[in-house]
Amino acid sequence: MKFCNVRLLVKDYQKCLEFYTQKLGFEAVYKIDGMEYEAFKVAEGFAGEGLAMFSSDAMAQFLGNADKTQPSGCREKLMISFETENVDETYETLLKKGVKFINQPTDWTGAGMRVVHLHDPEENLIELYTPLETCKK
Repeated sequence: MKFCNVRLLVKDYQKCLEFYTQKLGFEAVYKIDGMEYEAFKVAEGFAGEGLAMFSSDAMAQFLGNADKTQPSGCREKLMISFETENVDETYETLLKKGVKFINQPTDWTGAGMRVVHLHDPEENLIELYTPLETCKK
């Protein structure tokens, strides 16, 4: 097997597309015409898409479970983690774009990184981090 992407299944496709492209600044690199599907470049030198987004309702049609609802208001079940050159600067930049954070940048010494967390519009947990050794340079 070869890894292709993590695909977020979203209810409000347009709102999430705006969040990932306009707020986080991800480059959309692949779209399926006629479908609410977008893939983003999230890693240098990675041949696959890395992160993609697809309409939950469209996926439910393929799976035959359109009668079921998506969970909300629950504890996070997954997290998308992105390394950034300077988590504090990224935090400040995103704050200016109206991104709401769960916490402020904090040293997580046990994991060797400085981290901050936020949710996307559909409550998917996102972690931004910088390795502590990079922060101290």
